[in-house]
Amino acid sequence: MDSPIRILFIGDIVGTPTLERLCGMLGTLRTQYAADLIIANAENVCDGKGPGKAEAEQLFAAGVDVITTGNHVWENWKSRPLLASNPRVLRPQNYPAGNPGSGVVIVETPKGPVGVLQVQGRVYMPPIDCPFRTAQRAVEQLRTRTLVIVVDFHAEATAEKIALARYLDGSVTAVLGTHTHVQTNDARILPNGTAFVTDVGMSGAFNSVIGMATEVALRRFLYQTAHKFELASGDWRISGAVVTADPSTGKALTIETFCLPCPEPTSTV
Repeated sequence: MDSPIRILFIGDIVGTPTLERLCGMLGTLRTQYAADLIIANAENVCDGKGPGKAEAEQLFAAGVDVITTGNHVWENWKSRPLLASNPRVLRPQNYPAGNPGSGVVIVETPKGPVGVLQVQGRVYMPPIDCPFRTAQRAVEQLRTRTLVIVVDFHAEATAEKIALARYLDGSVTAVLGTHTHVQTNDARILPNGTAFVTDVGMSGAFNSVIGMATEVALRRFLYQTAHKFELASGDWRISGAVVTADPSTGKALTIETFCLPCPEPTSTV
């Protein structure tokens, strides 16, 4: 067996304070997990919206190799030129044709190429193209160049996430769920060799309601009317997953989730 590839995946980054803290930790995290590739979901990095050029450059400078996003990427107009110009910033592949950007990229690592794919669910989400068929087509193309493929499935419903993982089991290395911001306790390797977790969790202030100030979230639920999104503060943590892959087969060897304290950065990148 060739030397295993270790992939570090950072869960949904909520807000620029989290971005600063994460960038201060990434070097340590890369060493701690012996990561050959770092993927970070940044769809909420700009006050709950997608990244602009400045945020993307900060993540790349700190060591991130690929940035994934999600449905909130379209709420930041600065994200659109970024998606169009940088192939390592992904949006879900199953948005209709004509939108900027792509949901597929292949990145070279010292141990071989890794494909990264993002698709978005449709249950309780915008009615876009089929994530199952879109993923299948993308995976077929990726497998002509690499067997190590990581899928960020940005979806709401747990059943839909599990179903896609079962659908792709054996043809991709990992299906890692994002979007709900709550890390699930079901990380495992499926029968045909695909690592899976329903949601990797969020990176942000855990003194909150999924990153939002508790008072604002309560007003939304109590009064059923719109209230301006406000980022929470306190109990900062970084969540994610680490997957080890066999590059000769593309199968996952291990998957581990983590949720780590995220202190105030001592320096900025």
